[in-house]
Amino acid sequence: MSVRELVVLGTASQVPTRHRNHNGYLLRWDGEGILFDPGEGTQRQMLRAGVAAHDIDRICVTHFHGDHSLGLAGVIQRINLDKVPHPVTAHYPRSGQRFFDRLRYATAYRETVQITEAPVAVDGVLADTGGYTLTAHRLSHPVESYGYRLTEPDGRRMLPDRLAAHGIKGPDVGRLQREGRLDGVALEDVSEVRRGQRFAFVMDTRLCDGVYALAEGCDMLVIESTFLDEDVELAEEFGHLTAGQAAGVARDAGVRHLVLTHFSQRYTEPDEFERQARAAGFEGELTVAQDLLRVPVPKRR
Repeated sequence: MSVRELVVLGTASQVPTRHRNHNGYLLRWDGEGILFDPGEGTQRQMLRAGVAAHDIDRICVTHFHGDHSLGLAGVIQRINLDKVPHPVTAHYPRSGQRFFDRLRYATAYRETVQITEAPVAVDGVLADTGGYTLTAHRLSHPVESYGYRLTEPDGRRMLPDRLAAHGIKGPDVGRLQREGRLDGVALEDVSEVRRGQRFAFVMDTRLCDGVYALAEGCDMLVIESTFLDEDVELAEEFGHLTAGQAAGVARDAGVRHLVLTHFSQRYTEPDEFERQARAAGFEGELTVAQDLLRVPVPKRR
C-alpha cells in the first residue's frame, strides 16, 4: 500500500533544546524514502520514530550549516552498517563538497553500500524516477543553499458513469488505459486529468524567487519559520523567514498544507507561530511541527 507522509525527526534551528532535536525530516513517498537535512542526533531520532536505514533511498541537504548536516556522518555509517540493499543518492550544494567529504569519511568504517554523490550547482531537475521529478532552486542565505521540490506526473481519473455509458467494464478498462483507445472510444472520453501531487522543502532563506518557485501549487510545503514577525529585522540579517512571511508565501502559492518548522530557541510558545501564520491570511491546513510528528501528505484533489 502506498504511503505518503512526512516524518518529523527534529525542528530546532541552530541548537537543539530539551524538546527539539536538530533538523531532520523523512518523506515517505510510496516505496521510497527521502531524508532531508539530517542534523546532529538524527540517527537516534530515526530510532525513536521507527525509521530504519533501509527506508532511505535519497538524502537531500539544503546547505552545510551544522543543524542541517552534522547528522550525515552517523546516518551514512548506519546505512553501511545495516548493509542497505539498494543504492542511496545524496544531493547537496556543490560548493560544500569538502564538507560532505569530511562528514562522509569522518571516521573509519566499512563501506558496504553504493552512495551516489549528485551535488547541485544550478537550478533544475536532479532526478526523474517516473514516479516523481525532483528539482532544486537556489535560496538566499549567507552560505549557498537550495530548496527541493517533488512533482508527480499528472495522471487520469476514470469516470464510472462515462465508462458505463460506453459499455466499458472489467478488463476492458485496463486495456483502454494502456492503449488509449478502445472500439472508437478515446481515454479522454471516459476520464479526466488527475493532477499529480507536489511537495516542497524550503529551509534557511530570506524571501526570494526560489522560495515562490518551490512553493507554487504545492500540496504540502515544509518551510522554515525561524522567527516571529516582530523579529523580522533579525530574520533578514541572518537569512531566515518569519512565521508571517512563510505563511504569506503559502497563501500566495496556493499551498494546501503548510508545515512550519526550524524554530529559534528564543521562543517557548509554539501557538504564536500558528496565530501569526493565520494573521497573514493562510487559510489551508496548518501544522506547527513537533519532533516525532507524522504528517500525511494531503490526498489528491
